[in-house]
Amino acid sequence: MEKLRNMWNLTVDELLNKVTWPTWDQLRESAIIVLIASVIFASILWVIDALLGTGLNFFYNLFK
Repeated sequence: MEKLRNMWNLTVDELLNKVTWPTWDQLRESAIIVLIASVIFASILWVIDALLGTGLNFFYNLFK
C-alpha cells in the first residue's frame, strides 16, 4: 500500500510542479487548428470516397 501511495504522491507532484500546462488562449488556438484540420481531412476523404464509388459503379455497369 505504501508503494501505491508513493506513486500517487509522485504523480501529483509531477502534474502540479513539473508539467507545463498551456494557457487557455493556447488551448483554444490548438483546438481550432485541430478542428479545421479534421474538417479538411474528412472532406478530402469524402471526395475520394465519392470519386471511387462513382468510378466503381461505372465499371460494374459496363459488365451488366
